[in-house]
Amino acid sequence: MDLDTIRTKLAGIGVGTVVYVLQHAGLYHCFLPIPPVTPGSPRFIGVARTLRTEPMREDMLAARRAAPKSSDPHRIAIDEISAGEVLVVAARGELGAAVLGDLLAARIANRGGAGVVTDGCVRDLPGIREVGLPVFAAGAHAATFPTRHVAIELNVPVGCSGVLINPGDLLIGDDEGIAVVPAEQVDDIVDAAVEQESVDAFSLSRIREGVPLAEAYPLSPALRAEYERRPS
Repeated sequence: MDLDTIRTKLAGIGVGTVVYVLQHAGLYHCFLPIPPVTPGSPRFIGVARTLRTEPMREDMLAARRAAPKSSDPHRIAIDEISAGEVLVVAARGELGAAVLGDLLAARIANRGGAGVVTDGCVRDLPGIREVGLPVFAAGAHAATFPTRHVAIELNVPVGCSGVLINPGDLLIGDDEGIAVVPAEQVDDIVDAAVEQESVDAFSLSRIREGVPLAEAYPLSPALRAEYERRPS
């Protein structure tokens, strides 16, 4: 299933529904409780592009500064991001420095990136909000990246906010946080989320009619049969 099809199918379907479906598939560790720091249109759907960081050490920082900027994984992660990708910066929960600011966010947006997710901080927050790129971060901090971080490796499995994210996983973000769908299960989870959204809409309509939760959520056998009889 290509990304355009996924976005069409998931239009209007929230992260909560996707996480519910993931849990019913036995995947209980696929939600990042990281909020958007860009109000207005924070929702995104994209494919993970990961960057692993480690704590800054002075000799590593000196080596990075001596090397060409084009070899820095931090810059490569941003400068070569592809359309539809979400940059996931695994910042180890470090809140003492930012992983990027408005200029780097603008580059991601210009490349067609779908968003940014980090368990660290971002800087230049007013400028980032002007860029229009969905950015989800644990906070804001004015200190620059090398103050606390060294970029180590690009497109490897990372832990972000306690959740494993592999390159190529599908990420869905909204005001509630971010759902992580393993790449090999995307088709099944997306289709199940579409079906669950339909069931939930039916349940809601019955609840609004006064049907008690014991019958409407989850659907009783009688209401399930009514749901199945609906015109397709």
